[in-house]
Amino acid sequence: MNERTDRIDKTLEDYARPSVAVDVAVLTYSGGALQVLVVEHRRRGLALPGTFLHEGELLTDAAQRALRTKAGLVGTQFHQLAMFDDLARDDRGWVLSMAHTAVVPAAELPADAILVKVSGGTVDQELAFDHADMVRLAVEDLRSRYAAHVDPAGLLGDSFTVLELRQLYEVIFDRELQKDAFRRHVIEALESTGQMSNPGYGRPAEMFRRKGDGRLPAQASVLLTG
Repeated sequence: MNERTDRIDKTLEDYARPSVAVDVAVLTYSGGALQVLVVEHRRRGLALPGTFLHEGELLTDAAQRALRTKAGLVGTQFHQLAMFDDLARDDRGWVLSMAHTAVVPAAELPADAILVKVSGGTVDQELAFDHADMVRLAVEDLRSRYAAHVDPAGLLGDSFTVLELRQLYEVIFDRELQKDAFRRHVIEALESTGQMSNPGYGRPAEMFRRKGDGRLPAQASVLLTG
């Protein structure tokens, strides 16, 4: 019998058990850039807010606890990304981490939140463990959502100009978007608020909001990701 084959007489106590952690990549849009919320790890420098799973606790509950106690966020919507299980990811021992992601408007973050810029899916500063890889995966997830719907996380608030929307999408997808083509592909998913912007300089621009769920046509995804 192959020594790696499980015997039918084994019980749970016969298997080694790793520690299980949860980490949450909280993305936001601030200062004209994509940013990720980080916290100060007492030994490892900057890290994503995270915690270890308690006995009898669900991963979702642990992620909520990490956001509440480490990042000061309550009631934040998030979802799972992937399990990170590299044996060398934590030099303290065998630790698995379920990575989660959330997208939160900057105005909803605590005033003392520490933000690190994300350029092209890569954080501009070193993060502990494999948290930079988690951020890259979170950005990929963000792009897939934003290619299907207009600003589904509400990073721009309830109303915005087409220029503001294009600037957001250029940051998220890390590419310049031709203004006429962008407007043509997104306009069907928008409706006018009947208001004009008041920038204090230049000409006022028409304000829009998402129409329904803001679903974008298939051609928009090609424009954004092609």
